Amino acid sequence: MTRTLAALAGLSALALASQAFAHAHLASSDPAANAKVASPKAITLRFSEKLNPQFSGASLTMPQMANMAEPAKVAVSDDRLGMVITPNAALPSGVHKISWHAVAADTHRSQGDLIFTVR
Repeated sequence: MTRTLAALAGLSALALASQAFAHAHLASSDPAANAKVASPKAITLRFSEKLNPQFSGASLTMPQMANMAEPAKVAVSDDRLGMVITPNAALPSGVHKISWHAVAADTHRSQGDLIFTVR
């Protein structure tokens, strides 16, 4: 009985430790990857872990225009599980790319890209 309890306690500790050191992964986005949408007023990214706002960010570009940067405000949400990219102006028709990087409590950087098309 004591061994079983000790084993369960050890497994619980490992599970909690692995959750505490999980990387932030992109869970969802609006618009979704590869979506065809009207010009969004904001692009929202949701992550699996709380972000460190000082080390997380994103950029918005147009790949078909030699990766021309599109001015936008980037902010981590109050709950720190999201990032909001707000373009300074309406996005023109064409393909747009969000390149993001996120750092969570484990201090490891994760990054990725997503593409969507404005009609």
